[in-house]
Amino acid sequence: MATSEPVNILLVDDQPGKLMSFEAILAPLGERLIKASSGREALERLLKTDIAVVLIDVCMPDLDGFELATLIREHPRHQRTAIIFVSAVHLTEIDRLRGFECGGVDYVSVPVEPEILRARVGVFADLYRKTKQLEWLNRELERRVAERTSELTEAASRLRESEAALRDTDRRKDEFLAMLAHELRNPLAPIRNAVEILRHDADGPRETRWPYEVIERQIGHLTRLVDDLLDVSRITRGKLEIRRESADLADIVRAATEGIQPALAAKNQHLQVALPAGSLAVSADVVRLTQVVLNLLDNACKFTPPGGRIWLTVEPEPDGIAIRVRDTGSGIRAEELPHLFQMFYQSKNGAVPWHGGLGIGLALVRLIVELHGGTAEASSPGPGEGSDFVVRLPMPAPHTVARPLPRRDEAKPSCPARRILVVDDNEDAAESLALLLRRDGSEVRTVYDGLEAVAAAQSFEPEVVLLDIGLPSLDGYDAARRIREQPRGKSMRLIAVTGWGQEHDRRRSQEAGFDAHLVKPVDYTAVTRLLAATVSCRRYFSLSASAAAVILRRSSSCDAAAAACARALDSFRRSSSASFRAR
Repeated sequence: MATSEPVNILLVDDQPGKLMSFEAILAPLGERLIKASSGREALERLLKTDIAVVLIDVCMPDLDGFELATLIREHPRHQRTAIIFVSAVHLTEIDRLRGFECGGVDYVSVPVEPEILRARVGVFADLYRKTKQLEWLNRELERRVAERTSELTEAASRLRESEAALRDTDRRKDEFLAMLAHELRNPLAPIRNAVEILRHDADGPRETRWPYEVIERQIGHLTRLVDDLLDVSRITRGKLEIRRESADLADIVRAATEGIQPALAAKNQHLQVALPAGSLAVSADVVRLTQVVLNLLDNACKFTPPGGRIWLTVEPEPDGIAIRVRDTGSGIRAEELPHLFQMFYQSKNGAVPWHGGLGIGLALVRLIVELHGGTAEASSPGPGEGSDFVVRLPMPAPHTVARPLPRRDEAKPSCPARRILVVDDNEDAAESLALLLRRDGSEVRTVYDGLEAVAAAQSFEPEVVLLDIGLPSLDGYDAARRIREQPRGKSMRLIAVTGWGQEHDRRRSQEAGFDAHLVKPVDYTAVTRLLAATVSCRRYFSLSASAAAVILRRSSSCDAAAAACARALDSFRRSSSASFRAR
């Protein structure tokens, strides 16, 4: 709206001469002047036009100025119209008071001073113009606010829809990763079993054993990639948990170095480990911290050429413990150092050959270390000069006692002969595991779906059931529940052998009645340890049952014997379940 737009001024007087004089006086204002010779004509003009100022003669026939002003004020359209009375007769204070009561804003006596009248009318014309401009601006502001509010509402709605879509995409991504891990682990299981079978017969020279070692090493690599993918899913959902326990950092380092030995041997690399004398207690998630050291060593191994050297040093510092991995590898450019610990980051250095991987290992290192309250840093003099990675962990609380970890180099337990039911819809996985068990003297039956597993458990009466989860007809959870409902099912040892390995999968298997949960591809040594644990528990039960038999011989009451047997059986179940879950 233009600020200088002319407004309408209505001149009302029954004398043409006075109208002309008013017109002459007000013409310099540049406003639109409208004339009316009576009150009725003035009302007609007012009904058709917006009027800013009305100049009214008080003494007029038919409708005097006071009556006309009253009618103007009663019309909602002219609430803001300024009314100025002009009179040469009614000049008392009573007249002026009546004029203001009728809605007038000024009262001018005749003869008028042209400059004064022009100034007064000009002020009210400007006030009307600015009032109309403010009203227009207010309406424009309201319109824009309404439009913006509508846009924001639509944007918020789109944002909510996008957020819901992202959540759904994220959920489907997690489901896909879990399914991918399951589907990748399934074929790895029979491959690992087949390698174990071939290794059993490979007692010849190094050349004949080497292919099996290569396959086993690559299976381990694939398994770690699958685990890393699932860790990414846990990280993005903020569900990567740390389970602290007291441990000796030296044991953690030894476990990690054992895991990297095959990769070092394949590249003829030399690893030098320096540990402080004595025990170095930490409060940490042993599995995750072992993963940190292993990832650092694996990174050094990848980027160090064959024959290179890697140093692993653990040393106490004034406010914590430092784990340092240094190598003689390809080095790191300065501009890449800030990005090394980012998820999925891959080196852009064309001079350095690509070494595979998903760009997850170092990101997991930093996240796990930060969850422990520590830091992870990297440095390098430059390309071709090697690299230096340092993990710093806070000092443990006073009086923290290191608990020794189970040694991985313990002798493989002998697998006792058992009646074992193997259930897996992957026939290669089922038959290869069954072949390993038969070689150790066990009587084994294999079936390939959940309903067959329930029927075989009742007819074959196995001591141990190795049961897959993702089965056709009836999944492993429901199959386990049905087996537990059988008369002999309560005493069977149920072991889940599955590609589903997340925390909620383990909880579900425990709730369904499983005694242990193994994730494919399963290390056959882990199976033999569980079977050995079964024998130990059964020996315990045998002793308890013998004690019950003694009571039976010495008691004339069958109730006492039955109670003793019940106590022995209950004790067996508790101890055997605890033993399985501890392993």
